Amino acid sequence: MYATIQKWGNSNGLRIPKVLLDALGLRENDRVELIQTEGAITIKKAAAAPHRSLEDRLTAFYGRPIEEIGPIEGQETDWGKPEGCEIW
Repeated sequence: MYATIQKWGNSNGLRIPKVLLDALGLRENDRVELIQTEGAITIKKAAAAPHRSLEDRLTAFYGRPIEEIGPIEGQETDWGKPEGCEIW
């Protein structure tokens, strides 16, 4: 089976025929992994990303347990005088 790489917005795209997608069990919005080898690109269905809770994400971001993360104290930022039709 052959396909052509075509312009798609500012990028290039490759349309995969429905018959091939159906045979592989792929559908719109499925995540795939692209693997580059010498002279070839392999496309395979990506494993589902595990769900991470907000607590897990914050712990990973700050590098310490959630109990040790206090409120973020900061100052207001002055962005200058209003421009245009902002309503304050």
